[in-house]
Amino acid sequence: MAKQQAIIVKGITVTVIKAGNDDFISLTDIARNKNTEEPKDVVKNWMRSRTTIEFLGLWEQLNNPGFKGVEFDSFLFEAGANSFTLSPSKWIEATNAKGLISKAGNNGGTYAHKDIAFEFASWVSQAFKLYLIKEFQRLKEDENDRLSLAWNLNRTLSKINYRIHTDAIKEHIIPQNITREQAGFVYANEADVLNVALFGKTAKQWRDQNPGADGNIRDQATIEQLLVLANMESMNAEFIRMELPQSERLIKLNQIAITQMRSLTANPNLKKLK
Repeated sequence: MAKQQAIIVKGITVTVIKAGNDDFISLTDIARNKNTEEPKDVVKNWMRSRTTIEFLGLWEQLNNPGFKGVEFDSFLFEAGANSFTLSPSKWIEATNAKGLISKAGNNGGTYAHKDIAFEFASWVSQAFKLYLIKEFQRLKEDENDRLSLAWNLNRTLSKINYRIHTDAIKEHIIPQNITREQAGFVYANEADVLNVALFGKTAKQWRDQNPGADGNIRDQATIEQLLVLANMESMNAEFIRMELPQSERLIKLNQIAITQMRSLTANPNLKKLK
């Protein structure tokens, strides 16, 4: 469960949580508009209705591939009878429902996907539903404003840093021509053929030179190097199919790396990827 937020609807605090990419709203909090002492009973009464079961079942069928239709049919058949009762936890357990979340404990309660929560709010009070939608929309607009501000800030910083970064790239990441010794050495790992062609060293040589660094040589690569590396991997596979000797492949890959890196570092459109 991700971050928890709250909105105030007609003087009642309503909790909103994130589950994956979806917003879930507390039905327990909404129910306090009808019964402040026993809000969970309001939720259970709502779930006794055949109309509610039909709505919940349809939502699950549209949004949940793992929904258990047979168990749903059983609840639908019983719904509306005087003896019929259904709790959120029983519904979730029996049908593998994803539209409701039941949380135990002092800060627990029943949460529902916003689609379902608005439907429940409408059953509780049409006026409360309208206020709930208004406050929920305000919450989402505030979130979007914060995200937009952060995105614009990052974009501005990227523009400022781009020229500094580009100049540094030209000085430090254009591959050097490999030496005769490098070309003549037999590399047991094909990944190191690419590493030497692009970075001028094997993975072990890089680790020995950077004992305190996080990750490996490719984890520390720039976006330009990763783009070239992806191209080189496919080209190396083709060279292998052509049965070219490793030393010849290494020389060809090194020249390809130099040519492509020069092209990328001179391309102003690359900053759009950063």
